[in-house]
This record gives sequence, C-alpha cells and structure tokens, in this order.
Amino acid sequence: MKKFTVLIATLALAIPAFSCSSGTSGIKSSGERPSAPTSMQADSEVAQSIYPLVLETTTGEVNIEEKPMKILSLSPTATEILFAVGAGVQVLAVDDQSNYPPEAPTSGISGYSPNLEAILALEPDLVVHSYLPDDIEQGLANVGIPSLPQFAAATLEDTYQQIEQIGLVTDNNESAMAQVQSMREEVDRLIARTSSLESLRFYHELDQTYYSITSATFIGQVYDMLGLENIADAVDSAGSGYPQLSEEYILSQDPDLIFLADTKCCAQSIETVSQRNGWGALTAVQSQKIIELDDDVASRWGPRVVEFLEAIVIAMEQVD
Repeated sequence: MKKFTVLIATLALAIPAFSCSSGTSGIKSSGERPSAPTSMQADSEVAQSIYPLVLETTTGEVNIEEKPMKILSLSPTATEILFAVGAGVQVLAVDDQSNYPPEAPTSGISGYSPNLEAILALEPDLVVHSYLPDDIEQGLANVGIPSLPQFAAATLEDTYQQIEQIGLVTDNNESAMAQVQSMREEVDRLIARTSSLESLRFYHELDQTYYSITSATFIGQVYDMLGLENIADAVDSAGSGYPQLSEEYILSQDPDLIFLADTKCCAQSIETVSQRNGWGALTAVQSQKIIELDDDVASRWGPRVVEFLEAIVIAMEQVD
C-alpha cells in the first residue's frame, strides 16, 4: 500500500502550476528578443535574449536568470515533458521514480522526500518538481537556485499548459507547441473513434484492495471524455476522488470493462483477476475485456496520456 498511498498524495495536488495570461503561461521576460535577428547573430545569442524570465506561479514568482543547462527533475511527469520538448540535453539528473525515457539520468534523490544536501551537491541551475517541502524550497532560495512547481494536472488543458511552460523556460518553445498541437489532434481523433460506440460501464483498479478513481480526477476525466460510465462515481461519499470499493459492490455492478493500473506495483493481471472468488461470473472476465495498463502511463499526466486514451479506445472497440 505504500506506493499507492504516495500516488494518491501526488494526484491530490491537482492544481495548475501557473497562471495564464493571454496564452503566455504566466511568464514575463525582462529581456528583449529581436523581432528580426540578422544572419550574423549566433543561435546561442538569440536564445539567451529571452532571459531573464519571471514566472508567476501559484506559489509566487520564479526568477530564471539564464537558460537552464543543469536541470534537476524531481517529478516523473516533468521528466517526460522535458525530454518530449527537446530539453533532454539540459537535464542534469532526475529523481529515483523517473523511469521514462530510458535515457533519463536517474539519481538516488527521492521526489517524495528529497534531501537538500543531495540536491545542492549536484549544483543544478533549475529544479522542476510536483511537490517540495517548505524547508527544501527555502534552502534552494537561499542559494539562488530557482524551483519550478508543476503540480498534478486536473485536466488535459493543464497538461498542455505545463508542456508549453517547460518549453518556454528551457527555450524549446516551438517544439513544445508542436507537441501540444500533436496531442490535441490525436485526442480529437481518438474521441471521434468512440462517437458511434455503445455506452459502456467500467472499473479502474489502482490496487488489489479495490481503490479506484472517479470522474472528478484527471484520469477519470479521460474516461469521461470517451463516454464511459464509471462505477466508482456513485460510491465516493467522501468526495476524495479515490474511493475504496468493496468486492461485493464491484461484482454487483458487473462492469463491461476492467482496467488494471496495478500491473507493475501489485502484479495484477488477467489471470489473477479471473482467479478472484466470484469474479469469473463478471461480464468483463467472461469476455476477456480486462485491460492490463502500464501503471506509469495510467497515473502520469504528461505526453503519454495519449497512449492511455488509445488503450481505452481499443478496448471499447473490441467489445462485442
């Protein structure tokens, strides 16, 4: 349960990491980028002209004096975004949970309980994170290392904004914009594929003790936009977004689809679910509509959320 508890704590911080103003993602630049740079200007000189930057975030201003070239990522999702927008060469190190892409330089630093001394020993020029304790934030501020929060996204729009923000901060703006445009187009295409499909009911499993998600969560909204009905919505009396269902309730609801987001953490599979007492009578089990998800893809809000959507759509299309 330890890993699941940490996941809930992380996803509960579903607050956009920055304010938006006319599409600028809360970013102000006190430098001046020439509107028409001459051919005599080096690319590096043009890139440097957007700095220093001042970012307005929900936790205050973040000042970035120059292009960050030694970035420490303490968020697996931020790591994925950094590499997706082309800032991988600027990444010095990532936290111990950042396992994608494979080339990400993993360190022993924990994103959940980071150690200030370990961070300072790396001498980063920017720390990107989804959460930092106040004492770590203050410690970084004391030595002039900017800290950029990117809290768990509440919606896909938050994801797009975070990608654009990292693109701007790392001076990979065009790549970030292209990434967002590609994601928007792919999401629209996937939604269109479900427009003529019948309404289906599903159960999303976070662990084998039957914790699930509701449509109020980021992941739940992904299912909702595809027109699926979540059996967990009716029993979240606490309004947490992550209710623990009873086995009896799941069996009584007889979902058409079962999505397992506990294949890595808890070794759950089509076989283990089929062997559970009474589950063999479920429609999803009898029709083999049990979808084994990648835990990471199904819990992060970065670029690979499109893969998550596609897995759902494929499952919907295969229902007889």
